[in-house]
Amino acid sequence: MSDAVQQLEAVNARIATAEREANRTATTVTLVAVSKTFEADAIRPVLAAGQRVFGENRVQEAQGKWPALREQFPGVELHLIGPLQSNKAKEAVALFDCIETVDREKIAAELAKEIARQGKAPKLYVQVNTGSEPQKAGIEPKDAVAFVERCRGVHGLAIEGLMCIPPADENPGPHFALLEKLARQAGVEKLSMGMSGDYELAVAFGATSVRVGSAIFGTR
Repeated sequence: MSDAVQQLEAVNARIATAEREANRTATTVTLVAVSKTFEADAIRPVLAAGQRVFGENRVQEAQGKWPALREQFPGVELHLIGPLQSNKAKEAVALFDCIETVDREKIAAELAKEIARQGKAPKLYVQVNTGSEPQKAGIEPKDAVAFVERCRGVHGLAIEGLMCIPPADENPGPHFALLEKLARQAGVEKLSMGMSGDYELAVAFGATSVRVGSAIFGTR
């Protein structure tokens, strides 16, 4: 058994424990295995072990490895978890099953156009910059609910979740709590929050999916 498969099993066990401790129904949290920067050879053992939901940061990198992997391992659900440039909307809609980083009007408009043109319907999340960090993507928390409403009403997008990446040097708990509050206000059910260092805490705050990379694949 490869190190990555052993680590995958450990992460799944810890998610299950976190669900029990939070009095949540078992298996309601989806593990998104973050495979960005890892080659196909590193991903195959994790696929062979049964993991089917993966996250990638860049459209071009994902295009280079996932079409062949999907042929070999059917049933993969691929999430875009990195910033999306408007000129990559066409490729993103074609490749990804879920786009977690809708964060501005231009992206919403481009996605709406491509979804209509391609006849595809990827799941869509709005990324919220819960720490208001100038260097980080995501819509400001104060604007998040109104933006979700515009995505629906103006662009016809079926937003089903929110996503955040808390500041690295802060307690993530208040950021998870804020995202959960905004999700309730916006009427969305999915919460993508929690990474390798804090995914168990995210489960306690209501995450429906956690994005775990280094705890499975090791350091990049």
